[in-house]
Amino acid sequence: MSSTYETPNAQVPYYLPLQPEVLGKAIEPQPDNKPIPKLFQPLSIKNVTFPNRIGVSPMCQYLAGSVSKDGKAENTFLATPYHFVHYGGFTTRGAGLTIVEAAAVSAEGALSQKDLGIFNDEQAKKLKEIVDYAHGNQAKIGIQIGHGGRKANGQPIFIHLEQTIDKSIGGWGDKIVAPSAIEFRPKGNYPVPNELSKEEIKRIIKDFGLAAKRAIEISGFDFIEIHGAHGYLITEFYSAISNKRKDEYGGSFENRIRFLIEIIKEVKFQIGDKIPIFLRISAVDNDDTTNDAWTIEDSIKLAHIVAQEGIDLLDISSGGNSHNQSRRGTKSFVHHEYAKAIKKSVGDKLIIACVGAINDANKANQAIEDGDFDIALIGKGFLQNPGLAWTWADQLGVRVHQSLQYDWGFHPKISQIVELIERSKQ
Repeated sequence: MSSTYETPNAQVPYYLPLQPEVLGKAIEPQPDNKPIPKLFQPLSIKNVTFPNRIGVSPMCQYLAGSVSKDGKAENTFLATPYHFVHYGGFTTRGAGLTIVEAAAVSAEGALSQKDLGIFNDEQAKKLKEIVDYAHGNQAKIGIQIGHGGRKANGQPIFIHLEQTIDKSIGGWGDKIVAPSAIEFRPKGNYPVPNELSKEEIKRIIKDFGLAAKRAIEISGFDFIEIHGAHGYLITEFYSAISNKRKDEYGGSFENRIRFLIEIIKEVKFQIGDKIPIFLRISAVDNDDTTNDAWTIEDSIKLAHIVAQEGIDLLDISSGGNSHNQSRRGTKSFVHHEYAKAIKKSVGDKLIIACVGAINDANKANQAIEDGDFDIALIGKGFLQNPGLAWTWADQLGVRVHQSLQYDWGFHPKISQIVELIERSKQ
């Protein structure tokens, strides 16, 4: 009799067990017949069903690229075996969804020389190796795509939080762009960016669409997330702090969100209506020193508009666009109230994901049970523990399906040994 262990896994060109169940899915019925907490109930968006509501938040690793034959680093923006191991750890252990770190839609839009890119087919093909492994585990995986705007061309954050790369070592400071020629921090390390022309704006919009198309058609990702947060190019357009344009892309609220709306339309045009599209935004600028700051009221208004434009999930974060932003300190669930306010307004028009120091399984489940948001996205928790979804299941007393190669050590088939012992006594 053939078992799943012996069945070839068509997703990958090497041996990998064909998992009999979706990893991270709650076993039904539960061994004790208890109801399944909503955190571990599945959620469907279009053609994709996530087995639980615990997601890996996109987190830049700044480790992409190649090494030349003479041993020098090359800025190819290609995924490496590091990324395969990094994301494989999450998709082997039952995360409900994994969002791959921000991939640049163009070389000049990369946050650093070591960012992932998805502006050519070779980059997309390397990412496919990660996707195929995830799908071999029946896991769901998407990718965040973005443009750094005036915060592009930076050093990896683990080297310096706010320092650009010199042109002598491959930097492209003269090509940094933004809605307006306003630097991030006066007398800071980021240079004054070049104000985008309308022709350049149209090209970048196209870049987003083509990046999404590669991600779906070449890499095979299950969904796309547009990065519209943290002071990168999209944020720079919708926040009046950084957008002082006098044309149709600046001034009024409607004009400042135009760039984002046109990106959404282009992405949807390139990948169609069947693929889920996520959008991450900064719900507020966290800057009380100016009336130009983006507010929660702005985000609520935007949420209704992007829902009509085809966004399926709104991912709620904050800040990153003002050097005067207030510090959030060590508070947990830092964006909970923003996510709750938006969810209360939009209801079922949008799935709402919340990120930001979500570090307690019971609190996360209660927030979802209460309808404050729909998905918990966790960053540092997964870095510390790739099996966080499994850990949270244990904390909530939920049995979930795990991989064959891991689960046997926790739930050995004792009955098989008992049978052999009894047989030996005969």
